[in-house]
Amino acid sequence: MQNRKITIAPSIMCADLCNLEKSVREIEREGLDTLHIDIIDGYFSPSMPLGIDTVKQLRKITDMNFDVHIMSNNNEYFIQEMLQIGVQQISFHLETSTHIDRFIQLIKKNNTKVGVALNPATPLSVLDYVLPQVDAVLLMLINPGFATDKNEKQVSYAVKKVEDLYRLIKENGFEKRIEVDGRVSLDTISSLVRAGADTLVAGSTSLFISNKSLAENKKIVEKAILEGLYEEVK
Repeated sequence: MQNRKITIAPSIMCADLCNLEKSVREIEREGLDTLHIDIIDGYFSPSMPLGIDTVKQLRKITDMNFDVHIMSNNNEYFIQEMLQIGVQQISFHLETSTHIDRFIQLIKKNNTKVGVALNPATPLSVLDYVLPQVDAVLLMLINPGFATDKNEKQVSYAVKKVEDLYRLIKENGFEKRIEVDGRVSLDTISSLVRAGADTLVAGSTSLFISNKSLAENKKIVEKAILEGLYEEVK
């Protein structure tokens, strides 16, 4: 496990939404190559931080990998829109999908990586037939879209769920990435990495902590990642 590549994916909704290009340039300067973009319909989750046209404009100004997380009751519409924009990975929620296999194939035939997302309490058993087909599984560790509620904590079983998913992947001989999203904080990163997480969606409790610069926060995040990788091989 110690040779895993850990990806820090800054959540653009936690950046300066009034100065998005400036925020993207700052992220690029720190050598980060993946941008996590939440697409929310206002029904699946109460917030709607970014619209489709904003993502189109972002695509024009950066070559960063766009890791899109769709939180919607109408997944196909947003999948089609994101494919037209040209993103690198699309994750959609199994809880709101009827035609899961069709969505997976739609994304894959456009040479885009596909992930399936699970709410905190959704059991891993829903992955029984789809896990072989996907590139990644995105585990929500808080209820989707409620990140602005600073009182909401990461679910108590977050690390166990990552461990269970990692075990499931390895027991089947798969190579799938585990993405974690929701209060992926300086306090929890090392334990999530140790459990098997590969992609860390970094937001207001890690990369965008307001009293430090992005560069300072990145160094602390990287230190926590190394601690997690070190602990797993001791």
